[in-house]
Amino acid sequence: MPFTSLVARLPFPSAAVQRAVGIAAVLAQALIGVTGSVVRVTGSGLGCPTWPQCVAGSLVPVNHPGIHALNQWIEFGNRLLTGVVIAVAAVAVITAWRVQIDHPRRKRLVKLAWTMPGGVVLQAVVGGMTVLAKLEWWTVAIHFLATTPLVWLAVLLLRAFREGDEPARSLVPASGRGILVALAVAMWLVLAAGTTVTGAGPHSGDINTHRLAISVESLAQVHGGLLVLYLLLLAVFGLQLMRIGAPKGLWQRYTWVWVIAVAQGGLGSLQYALGVPEAMVSFHVLGAMAVIIATASLWVGSRDRGPVTSLTAAPKELATA
Repeated sequence: MPFTSLVARLPFPSAAVQRAVGIAAVLAQALIGVTGSVVRVTGSGLGCPTWPQCVAGSLVPVNHPGIHALNQWIEFGNRLLTGVVIAVAAVAVITAWRVQIDHPRRKRLVKLAWTMPGGVVLQAVVGGMTVLAKLEWWTVAIHFLATTPLVWLAVLLLRAFREGDEPARSLVPASGRGILVALAVAMWLVLAAGTTVTGAGPHSGDINTHRLAISVESLAQVHGGLLVLYLLLLAVFGLQLMRIGAPKGLWQRYTWVWVIAVAQGGLGSLQYALGVPEAMVSFHVLGAMAVIIATASLWVGSRDRGPVTSLTAAPKELATA
């Protein structure tokens, strides 16, 4: 393929470059979720009321009756950031592709890399539907939740740059693996419940948007209860680690999950007690992204795929074989 030949001419990405690309993918996917919350809490969700144009007849903000210029630029800035995320995703694909050219077994790495641009395109479509639906709460919830698996996959991509391609060997017993699966499910339930609290809360993205007609207090209790379930599962998983004498690296990942999850729970409680101030909403979303990253890191750290063999270029006779 012509494009494969073009990619093959690029310098082989060093171990540091591969790691940097993986980290950039994680940060980009998480950041777009945080900036989306800024759009919402500033009431800028319909700063650009059409899609893909900002206003009818213009891709960029222009003076428009009834729409404040600041709201336009906040929403437009969030759309521009999507372009940055796409660029990072493209670099991830090219980097993984270049690695595979020298190391043909690295097919899983390339597949994970392709989820980045694929997910961004999907998110752009969902975002457009959200705007066209005038920010109905359930479309905003879907838009946010669609980001969460992309953050998780970005963590898997980062790990894939640093591990081999052997079949995954679990470092915990089958029961522990089951608990870890339940922990991941509980995490997404917490996130989904959080979107309902947002849907009923004061920050809709636009003053004319319909809200979820359920008591915020009741939804917050469900959200908090699911967080307790998540923490209980995390504690049970810790008992499994104690029983098997887990390696230090896995314990470190586990500890970070506890620190981030407890901090996130405390932040949510404080946010609720203070009447949900705007700035704290975005910090809470940032905390949610950190929980996803930490949980995904625990997930990948609980199994082993053998040593990585693609941190350096293959000898020419092997790369061209």
